[in-house]
Amino acid sequence: MRGEQQHSVLSPSGAHRWMACTPSARLELEFDDTSGTAADEGTAAHALAEHKLRKALKMRSKKPVSQYDCDEMDGYTDGYVEFVLEQIALAKESCTDPQVLIEQRLDFSKYVPDGFGTADCVIIADGAVHVIDFKFGQGVLVSAEDNPQIKLYALGALELFDYLYDISTVSMTIYQPRRENVSTHTVFKESLYQWAEEVLKPTAALAFEGGGEYFPGEHCQFCRAAVKCRARAEEKLNLARFEFALPPLLTDGDIEEILEKLDDLTSWANDIKAYALEAAVSHGKEWRGFKLVEGRSVRKYANEEAVAEAAKAAGYRDIYKQSLITITEMERLMGKGKFQEILGGFVEKPAGKPTLVPLSDKRQAINTSAKHEFKEEM
Repeated sequence: MRGEQQHSVLSPSGAHRWMACTPSARLELEFDDTSGTAADEGTAAHALAEHKLRKALKMRSKKPVSQYDCDEMDGYTDGYVEFVLEQIALAKESCTDPQVLIEQRLDFSKYVPDGFGTADCVIIADGAVHVIDFKFGQGVLVSAEDNPQIKLYALGALELFDYLYDISTVSMTIYQPRRENVSTHTVFKESLYQWAEEVLKPTAALAFEGGGEYFPGEHCQFCRAAVKCRARAEEKLNLARFEFALPPLLTDGDIEEILEKLDDLTSWANDIKAYALEAAVSHGKEWRGFKLVEGRSVRKYANEEAVAEAAKAAGYRDIYKQSLITITEMERLMGKGKFQEILGGFVEKPAGKPTLVPLSDKRQAINTSAKHEFKEEM
């Protein structure tokens, strides 16, 4: 997982991109990795999770230290370890001695040129293998169903253990604690092999050569080449045919087409602005019609302790505010059981603000007809 992208043209973590848009794999190599803080934080979380799992399984391990260490990361990695231990206990119900592999390097080059990756955890029992992938990110909800990255890991696990354990079923789990998401998908190994031969292998061969057609979509979000990709720009600028007409002048079909693309269009526009700003600030790039200026800023105290002393010396005492810590912090402080016992009756979750999302979103649709009927009766 970590470090795959620097060493592999067709990295597992980028599989959802290069399988959908095959030329992007080679194109990405021309751009620097700008994954930044979120990726570094994820790497730190993975290292801590690996250490805790090894200790829980009575393996030797030295605790990693990073600038991202905090109570939140501690809680989420503890939860991951608990989940893995639960899966091991389940495996023991049908197998006396299941094998547990942590940060296991897997080879799936039989289907993907130079294909390899590192799985966070693999549990092998008689007739079954379970691949678990720890995701610390919170931006995008990740599902295990039809997830090409974890399917690649599963193929690598089969390559190592199928002939030893006579595996029939393959379970794949995404553990994403910051989104309260644990997604598991189980398939028969034959269906995975069929996908590998009929879909993965020819697609990977095309992507490795840099062939095929560019195909913009949601997968562009983490593509390093996205900001300068002409195919993506053309797809976004396609909306210009509406000439920014006022909503009442658009048909329902126009509105639906725009809604479908609006989030990605906004993301693309922000990517362009960020790229142009970075080029101007870091490389002195001058963009015609634009100039670099100092943005608005908010005043702040240079030294809070000195400010407090000076205010008190001048006779001012009412200079502090006090507020409760957040619900998440309070729950972590007390533990879930105690929190529920002491404060459960004081916590409420108001209805969220209505928002339009694609039908693929798993949240339940709001029934607005009842509201309309109520208004009419009034």
